[in-house]
Amino acid sequence: MILVTGGTGLVGSHLLYQLSLENDAIKAIHRKNNDLRAVKNVFSFFSSDYENLFQKIDWVEADITDIISLEEAFKDVTEVYHSAALVSFNSKDYRAMDEINVEGTSNIVNFCIANKVKKLCFVSSIATIEKSFTSQMMDETDEWNMEKVSYGYAMTKYASEMEVWRASQEGVPVVIVNPGVILGAGYWHQGTGAIFSKIDKGFKFYTEGVTGFVSVNDVVKAMLLLMKSDIVNQRYILVAENSSFKEVFYQIAQNFGKKPPSVKVTKLMSAIGWRIEKLKSAFTNIPPALTKHSAKSIHEKRYYSSEKIKKELNFNFESIPETIENVCEIFNRDAK
Repeated sequence: MILVTGGTGLVGSHLLYQLSLENDAIKAIHRKNNDLRAVKNVFSFFSSDYENLFQKIDWVEADITDIISLEEAFKDVTEVYHSAALVSFNSKDYRAMDEINVEGTSNIVNFCIANKVKKLCFVSSIATIEKSFTSQMMDETDEWNMEKVSYGYAMTKYASEMEVWRASQEGVPVVIVNPGVILGAGYWHQGTGAIFSKIDKGFKFYTEGVTGFVSVNDVVKAMLLLMKSDIVNQRYILVAENSSFKEVFYQIAQNFGKKPPSVKVTKLMSAIGWRIEKLKSAFTNIPPALTKHSAKSIHEKRYYSSEKIKKELNFNFESIPETIENVCEIFNRDAK
């Protein structure tokens, strides 16, 4: 029996679709207020038989921070894909991220150990990969430096990885994937899906910051291949291309037949912007659209290497222009 956490998110929903093509015994955790229709909608992008595929999933109402609910979820489970996490760059969310990302992962690890799970796959992030001292390109060997990292999401994801390594020390084989910015179809009003919605509506702004991007299809493919392989106790960066936000935004606009973003956001504009957003948030209690960290990170140029998974699994990534074209095509069918 396979268990998936975070099944109602972008990675989890695409993972569940692929698992449903090959397996009949799948459990997925969902919290009480999660909308499962969004997952079914993702299934419908890829198959006319999506209703039957969706019915293969045994949905268990549980929360990774609630030990009692996890007892039912882990019954008869032999493999675990742990993708549940809270992603936020708002400092106010640190306590919630610590509870979900760190304590939640610790709970998953404890149940994996207690139930002698055969293998655990954990979805981490390139946020836990620190800048290299020896080259411009970062890889899995670059060591974490807590003194250089001050934002909560990266800190909690790194602590989550430490929990997963604890599982490996207690006899549970593990693999960790560290995806870049994940682009994929669905969830058009949150995460990276909102980028497509905003650019379709004529979003005007861009920066020339650089980071790693990857298709959700490749993230899922890598997870499945690693779980089926003999590889254990390793982690892999998943980045198809290192691209600027300008390049990605331009490509999305081009696929939508819209004018590309034309206003370059400077560091000064970002510095003013996050302060204004912080002030607005204090009065409205609405999360800021721009935080101190995100205002800085959108200007940084960070390059990541995926050579390790390319060599060890002969892995080929989908190009980012191809990913964008595919996602825009689905957006035009689904969101309009």
